[in-house]
Amino acid sequence: MDLSHLNDRGLLLVGCGKMGGALLDGWLARGLRPGAVHVVDPALDPALGDRGVAVNGPAPADPAVLVLAVKPQVMDSVLPDLAAYGHGGTLIVSVAAGTTLARLGRAFPDAPIVRAMPNTPAAIGQGITAITGNGKADAEALDLAQTLMEAVGHVVRLQGEHQIDAVTGLSGSGPAYVFHMIEAMTDAGEAAGLPRDLALELARTTVAGAGALAMASDAAPSKLREDVTSPNGTTAAGLAVLMDEARGLRPLMRATVAAAAARGRELAG
Repeated sequence: MDLSHLNDRGLLLVGCGKMGGALLDGWLARGLRPGAVHVVDPALDPALGDRGVAVNGPAPADPAVLVLAVKPQVMDSVLPDLAAYGHGGTLIVSVAAGTTLARLGRAFPDAPIVRAMPNTPAAIGQGITAITGNGKADAEALDLAQTLMEAVGHVVRLQGEHQIDAVTGLSGSGPAYVFHMIEAMTDAGEAAGLPRDLALELARTTVAGAGALAMASDAAPSKLREDVTSPNGTTAAGLAVLMDEARGLRPLMRATVAAAAARGRELAG
């Protein structure tokens, strides 16, 4: 589904950092007319205007969508200036971590609001985003929000906002866990005798290839693991350490995701 149906009323994007910029690129690629996009970001490179996008100019009075892509710590200073969009005719979509539907609802009392939690692979169109809406966000609003977020990858819908902190801890923060795994595998390869640049190439490509195989295969991850593992072989020896019930990856990952989810709840207040 393209986004050309938004061309008449337009879209207001507040905040155009890495995530906002990735979304903008995806929307334009999906048919949103540059002239229909209004971007507000004091730190934005004015050169963006060379693409035909309105930059830091007069905002549309009644856009179809307002997308909030600012950092959570500046949300309080941004919301009062946007109060006029709380009349109910504009869909509010927020990708800011830690900003709850209730808080957004106080700023936009009559508006349909969708909270979205994407992750950084959105920068290459390979992200995954979880969405959930307030009581005013009907099926049409959720469909539109999903289409907007599909511009940067896959989208899943939550049963409710109560699940979003777990999403934040798992997929929102998850790319950092994977990047650290690549770091750790590289260190381990170097310690085992490989040159560091070769260890990094092997680790990075192994993680990327295994992820691609997991996505392409209908088999469960456990079956894919078993397919690599010969009885009493080298992989089995490594997995004996990694799958240790007390000190292995599973309890460590459970604690990692729980800690990130707990921090998400703290940030939400």
